[in-house]
Formats: sequence, C-alpha cells, structure tokens
Amino acid sequence: MTKKIKDKGRDSIDFGRSRIGPLFQRLFYPTLLSMVFASLFTVADGIFVGQGVGSDALAAVNIVAPLFLMTTGIALMFGAGVSVVASIHLSQGNCKAADINITQALEVPALLMVVLSFLIYIFQTPFLRLMGCSDVLMPLARQYLLFILPGCVFIICQLVGTFVIRLDGSPKFAALLEIIPALLNIFLDWLFVFPMQMGIAGSALASTLCCALAAGMVVWYMSFRTQTMHIRRLKFSLTSAYLTARNIGYMARSGFPSMLGELAMSMILLTGNYVFIRALGEDGVAAFCVACYLYPIVVMINNAIAQSAQPIISFNYGAGNSKRVREAFRLSLRTSAICGMAATLVLTLGAKPLIGLFLHAGTRPYEIATAGLPLFAVSSIFFALNVAIIGYYQAIEQNFRATVFMLLRGLIFLVPAFILMPALIQPQGMWLAVPVTECLTLGVILLTLLFRQKQRSTPAGTTSRADRYIQPSQQEQ
Repeated sequence: MTKKIKDKGRDSIDFGRSRIGPLFQRLFYPTLLSMVFASLFTVADGIFVGQGVGSDALAAVNIVAPLFLMTTGIALMFGAGVSVVASIHLSQGNCKAADINITQALEVPALLMVVLSFLIYIFQTPFLRLMGCSDVLMPLARQYLLFILPGCVFIICQLVGTFVIRLDGSPKFAALLEIIPALLNIFLDWLFVFPMQMGIAGSALASTLCCALAAGMVVWYMSFRTQTMHIRRLKFSLTSAYLTARNIGYMARSGFPSMLGELAMSMILLTGNYVFIRALGEDGVAAFCVACYLYPIVVMINNAIAQSAQPIISFNYGAGNSKRVREAFRLSLRTSAICGMAATLVLTLGAKPLIGLFLHAGTRPYEIATAGLPLFAVSSIFFALNVAIIGYYQAIEQNFRATVFMLLRGLIFLVPAFILMPALIQPQGMWLAVPVTECLTLGVILLTLLFRQKQRSTPAGTTSRADRYIQPSQQEQ
C-alpha cells in the first residue's frame, strides 16, 4: 500500500512509488528553505543584540541559549518520533492510529513545556547559575529569560506541527512556518532593539511573538487545510491515559536521538561557556557565542537532509521495500557530505566578515573569535556524516544505535574533549574540542559498520534488519 496525497493546487507525494531522487528533492528544498530561515531567526537575534546592546548582552543570550535548545530538543523528539510512527501506520493503511499519534504529539509536550517554564520562572536565579552565568551577566540574562519563557510553549507547537504538516503532504506550507516568522523576527528585532531601545528584552519579546505566530499557523492548518492527518479528541479515562502514555513512550523512544542532537548542542554551549569564561572571561564567552550562532546554520542544513529522507525511509521500511530504503539513505549521505564540506569552507574562508556581523572589529572578543572560528569549522564535515547515519537508524526504528551514537557526540566524547584539549593545546584546544568529538564519533560509527559488514560476510554471522537495509543483497549485487 502506498501513500499518495493529492489535492487541487497542492502537493502530490507518493512515498512508495515515486522516484527517490525527485521525491527527495521535493521534500528537501522546502525543508532546507525553512531551516535556513529558522537559522536566520536565531542569527538575527545575535546580530541585533551584538550590534545594538553589546558583547555582554550577546554573552548573556548564550547563557540562556541551552533552554531554547532543550525546548527545541523536546519538540524534535516528539516531532521526529510521531513522523516515524505515523509514517509506518500510514504505510499500513491505519489512518486513525496516525491521527491519534499526531494529536498526542502536539498536546502532551506542550503541556510538559508549560510546567517546565513555570518551574524555571520560580527558580530563575539557580537555573541561570547552573547555566554558568556570572554576576556581571546575571541582570541581562534574567531579562532575556523572562521574555523568552512564554515562547518555549509556542516553539513546541511550531516544530511538532512542521513534522506533521510535512508528513501530511504539504512541505511548502511547513516551510512557511519558518519563513514568515523569521522575516517578522528580523523586523521586530530591529524595531524593539533600535527605535524602541528595549535592549535584550526586546530581542526576546520579538522571538516569542514570532513563535506565537508560527503556532497559530499550525492550528489554522490542522483546522482548515489538512489533507489526511487530523486532530482527534482524546478520551479521558484510565484506559485512554494508559494508551496515551504507551504511545508517548513509543514516540519518545523513536524521536529520542533527535532530542539528543539538540541536547548535544546544549552541552556544547553549556560546557563551552564554563571553559571559555574561566579561561578568557566574558570576552571569551562573547567570542564563543559567535560560533554558536553560526554553527546552527550547519546543523539546520543537515537536519533538513535527515528530515527529508526520514519519511521516505520510514514509509518504505514499514512497507518492506529495502531497495528504496537503501537508495534514499545513500542519497542523504552524499548530500550531507557535500553540504558538510561546503560549510567548512565557508566558515573558514569567510570567518572575518561573518564575525563582523556580531562583533565590532578590533575588540578583544572579535580577535578571539577570528582566531578560533576556522578551527571550530572543521567539525562541519564530520557532523554532517554523523547526522545522516544517525538519522537513518532513527528512521528504521534502530533507536538504541541512534541513541548511543548521539550520546557519544553529545556527552561521552564532548565533555572530556573540552577538559583535555585546552590542556593539550592552548588556546586552540578550546575551539578544537567539538571537531575532535565529531571526528571520534564518526570513527566509532564507521568501525561499527565495518564490524557488521564483516559479520555479514561470514557464514555464521548474523545481521540486523538495519544492516541489511544498508548493504545490498547478494541477488542485487
């Protein structure tokens, strides 16, 4: 059974029979456009805060940024999870189960974020201390935190809705969920920071208002424009609560590696903030902040590749079409390699003008960032390949492997790298911690694949279903 979505004046997508290359492109270009604008959403905040308020304000934003990434991680966990689960249900013709899944994926994490935001509001000072905030940055960080907290709930609805709408066969509308708020955010950042002189609070307020707009667009789409995916009223009973908990757990397991991807970025920010502020003070954090504003562009591009390949892989995995699964995976891998190399070159060769967008030339933070960004940029190619492979395992429900690999790059290798590299190479080691982490993770992934391939080549060897999808069968060879 295939899924074909067709309506007058709208997208037509057949995950089971369309040629993989054109199908991937139809999903990838709108997704890439939306991801680029999502990056611009964040970058605009950094530019206006850095130029309009100052380097200390930029450092304060970097202190609060792990909260934003944690929120994004929760949204991606449920968004990616429901996309995998619902894709498999749709490939089997079970539309009602898919509808129930998307309803739960939209409502439960939003409620969870309301509770978390309330707790952070009550304990805001201890929370900021935990994030590594210094006394100098505390007033600015508190201002930004108070105005960004309401936006966290809207981010959940926006990002989960993006996955659902893309699966519903409207990747172009899903792209608009990022493009329209990003353009509005640029205007509001300028308005609030410069003419209205609202400072760092104005930047946070602009972000919250734009996320609210995106959430409203999701509600409008699901109410009036949806094609096959529908919101269903959930029952309130013990049996319904049990089934909801079971489904949420299943989606969370499927999407957990995506959350770990955002938590990995949070750990980069959190650990990097501690290391840079101890070694170079607030100027070091401001310099590191520039890399943290630019790196999400690389992250978003490669997430666009993984998210575009995911519904194709998941649908055909559920339908048992191994040849199409392998073709989609290899296409995503090639695309990731090209984008990773391009990102490394751009961040290396264009370091000075890019840094100049955030910091004034000649200042100490500018000089620190100019020396460090080209080193940090080396991580792009390794990161791109890691995300493509991890995204593949996630799409075919090999969640344990995807989780282990994400833990390697987000915690197990990262924290020791930030501790050891500055001791081995000073001061370049602080900037090389992330490239070393991504390189080591890719090495482990490739060794694992090589070991599985050797197992497969021996008569006594056993191969998981995931590895059979990567390697062509002997009949196909």
